[in-house]
Amino acid sequence: MVLVTLAFVVLLVMGMPVAFAIGIAGALFFLQHPELPFTIPVQVTVSQTQNFALLAIPLFILAGNFMNRSGITERLLDLASVLTGRLRGGLAQVSLALSALMGGVSGSAIADAAMQSRMLGHAMVERGFTKGFAAGVLSFGAVLTPIIPPGIGMILYGSIGQVSIGRLFAAGFVPAFLLWAGLTTAVWLTARARGYQPERTSRPSLGEVGRGLTGGIWALLFPIFLLLGLRMGVFTPSEIGAFAVVYAVVIGVFVYRKMKSGPFLEALEGSLADVGAVMFLIALSAIFSYGIVFERVPATVSSWILGASDSLTVVMVLIAGFVLVIGFFIDATVLIIMLTPILLPLIRQLGGDPVHFGIVFIVAATIGNFTPPVGAAMYVVCSILKCPVGQYSRESIPLFAAVSAITLLLIFLPGLVLFVPDLLFG
Repeated sequence: MVLVTLAFVVLLVMGMPVAFAIGIAGALFFLQHPELPFTIPVQVTVSQTQNFALLAIPLFILAGNFMNRSGITERLLDLASVLTGRLRGGLAQVSLALSALMGGVSGSAIADAAMQSRMLGHAMVERGFTKGFAAGVLSFGAVLTPIIPPGIGMILYGSIGQVSIGRLFAAGFVPAFLLWAGLTTAVWLTARARGYQPERTSRPSLGEVGRGLTGGIWALLFPIFLLLGLRMGVFTPSEIGAFAVVYAVVIGVFVYRKMKSGPFLEALEGSLADVGAVMFLIALSAIFSYGIVFERVPATVSSWILGASDSLTVVMVLIAGFVLVIGFFIDATVLIIMLTPILLPLIRQLGGDPVHFGIVFIVAATIGNFTPPVGAAMYVVCSILKCPVGQYSRESIPLFAAVSAITLLLIFLPGLVLFVPDLLFG
């Protein structure tokens, strides 16, 4: 597997799309093992796409695109402005609040970062924020998105690792709040040092708060409906994805009346591209995964880590650090697909909770979307704001420190992650 991994890294450095890089590297494994029938790559690729549990992924992607074009986003922005406009940092705080509220709508950190950059990025620069700080806030704020239901990372991890998606959904709320609090504190301290002013000087009236909550109520209720549907056994994860699509269309057409033919077709077109990219990646990753299992890589990695320590907490810290570092170079979706079959058995062997580990793993992997050299969300935001990556990297250090500290806190205090799922599911 050394040559296969090296080929994968080289192809990525050359700029090849991740799906092709992982597929070609996986095929190279079979060239090294002529005793294996070369029909296996075709078989595992096709069989991967026929996994019923993965049906939830295209459905939630479609629901997210519908909700983004249903008029919900504008109403959530109004609510975020009312709730956080008086905090130091102004629009930066509004952006973080919007990320928390949007988590249950978009499900994608990159999509959330891109959307917010177009909505708030230039306004933040006009109000005196440096481009690097504005880009950092808009990018790192999207770390909340994958762990608020229905985050795509949770669905991938749960499907691959055979972990309850309902418990994963429930486990995301407290960590998301802590990440928001950490980022808000980092922004507040920076704003205080630089003299950035609040967006509004007066406290919101009860009428303004009521109008904001009324406007955003359908988006706020969305993750609650998902959890209740799973908890009460009304839906399976795949069926609740279909419910999410219907919910988004009904809200867009009949409640906000923004889902006309144009936005509807745009949502379908965007979903087609997103689903194609994700499923193609999942399909080709099956070739690579076959080689990992054949070479007993999970057992080897487990023995290495257990050789360093047999403490669950220490092992999770080592894994989080490892995932964080390789996340600088590999997309979070790829990491979840590739590493879940390797790392999850080790956590189970040590008696760890797969839901607790899943949230920590997803957060650590997602951070790589916001860091050089290959952070996808970072490049999207920097391109929209025309911000140099070097300036972005320097001004994002307090935000990176905040999310890293919260990740460590989640490792050492698993009750923070498991409180809600234990309360709901027992």
